[in-house]
Amino acid sequence: MSSETKSSPNDLQLFITLSRAHQWVTAHVQKDIRRSGLNPTEFGVLELLYHKGEQPLQQIGEKILMTSGNITYVIDKLADKGLAQRKASSTDRRVIFAEITERGRQLLNDIFPPHAEAISKAVSGLTEEEREQAIKLLKKLGIAAQTSFT
Repeated sequence: MSSETKSSPNDLQLFITLSRAHQWVTAHVQKDIRRSGLNPTEFGVLELLYHKGEQPLQQIGEKILMTSGNITYVIDKLADKGLAQRKASSTDRRVIFAEITERGRQLLNDIFPPHAEAISKAVSGLTEEEREQAIKLLKKLGIAAQTSFT
């Protein structure tokens, strides 16, 4: 701990409260995802491809915080289900893209609106104003933690 950082009795309480809130919100979201026949990792990759278009395999992991080995496995599972496919780069033979298939796009068209509703339900304990305030505070907390990480 640097000499500029002072410990507060609330530090541990904030950490515990934040962790528990995250755990319960995540539980709501994961329960909803499982209804679609996907696991949370498959859903995360499919959602990325749905919203951002084709992605190089090596960049998918960075965007959804997964290792490249796991991405290969997840893309294989999504391909087996007909929801995503690999596509070679036309400009660099070393680069392989993943893209959502029409079947995957249709699945997300069907399940994303209820998924967004499940997220809304999970965070409904706060008013809209409180949610805006929480977003600002949590961004501030995350940036500070990232900056101080060594």
